[in-house]
Amino acid sequence: MKIAQTSARTLLAITTAISVALPAFANAAELNILTWEGYADASFISKFEAASGCKTNSTYVGSNDDFAPKLAAGGGVYDIIVPSIDTIGLMRQADFVDPIDTSKIEGWADVYPEFSAANDVAVDGETWSVPLVWGSISLMYRPDKVDPKPDSIGALFDPKYKGKVSMWDDKSSIYWAARLLGFENVYDLTDEQLATVQAKLIEQKPLIRKYWATAGELTELYANQEVWLSNTWTGLQSKEINNLKKGFEVVEFTPKEKAEGWMDSMQLVKGSPNVDCAYKFFSFMLSADGQCGIVGSTGYFPVNPKAVAGCLKGEEAEAKKVNNIEFVKSLVMWQMPARLDKYLEVWNAVKAAQ
Repeated sequence: MKIAQTSARTLLAITTAISVALPAFANAAELNILTWEGYADASFISKFEAASGCKTNSTYVGSNDDFAPKLAAGGGVYDIIVPSIDTIGLMRQADFVDPIDTSKIEGWADVYPEFSAANDVAVDGETWSVPLVWGSISLMYRPDKVDPKPDSIGALFDPKYKGKVSMWDDKSSIYWAARLLGFENVYDLTDEQLATVQAKLIEQKPLIRKYWATAGELTELYANQEVWLSNTWTGLQSKEINNLKKGFEVVEFTPKEKAEGWMDSMQLVKGSPNVDCAYKFFSFMLSADGQCGIVGSTGYFPVNPKAVAGCLKGEEAEAKKVNNIEFVKSLVMWQMPARLDKYLEVWNAVKAAQ
């Protein structure tokens, strides 16, 4: 994979915002984390706080597109952010984060090298993020409502499900439409291809009940029987929906166009005064308590197979792809788009279309 380059216009807009409103930081021994639902569950974060003496405060995002505006606007107090692999490069290019000293992180050597040495994680001999958890984005549906059994992204665009479809409110919707249309390099689409994708997504809009922003929102849409078919964060929302026992179940599947793959990693916000606590947090999240904890709360896959040897065994380890790095290679792994500003422009145009 090549390292995508964000346009000068995008970076200029971000860095200008930084100069206007730099965030204030919390007191020492207190970590403020901008992360995802389930990534700071009390069931395991409490162990970190007790062992380290560092208090944590977590704010949740619904999309990778949230990180840059929140940091640039100074709308919160953050020491650690947890963006996905297609966004960490932008955080570095915009000068939001500091490089990572991996010698201070216990468990670093046990992380899958496919992640610890991935593009944008490692750049020019420096490390810019700490891999945390990974997984895929698949499709999900109600088998009692969707017939025949779907096997393609095309199900999300089928007119017979008008008003019962939901898509993630994220620029990755462009990737889904692009793959359905047969475009191969979905992270570097031409203007003509992007125009075709935009038209396809606007054509889909009458089918959309709502673009979902958080895991909880999609769960509610299914629970209230407003949605029958969607994309989903594999392993998380299906578990939550089925646990509600609403008289129906949802099923996930990998479309014939393949599933997307992602990896979320931790980054140190530039100038944080809580570096000691941050490195303790990095080490904890790569430990058995951290990796088993986040896998248990989200259903996602661990980045440190050695750390989960005690909590994931047999079929459960197989389901979480422990030591199955070949699965990563079967996915369409996220990258930062070569023209991020253009992709965001297209996605915003889709949402604004009537």
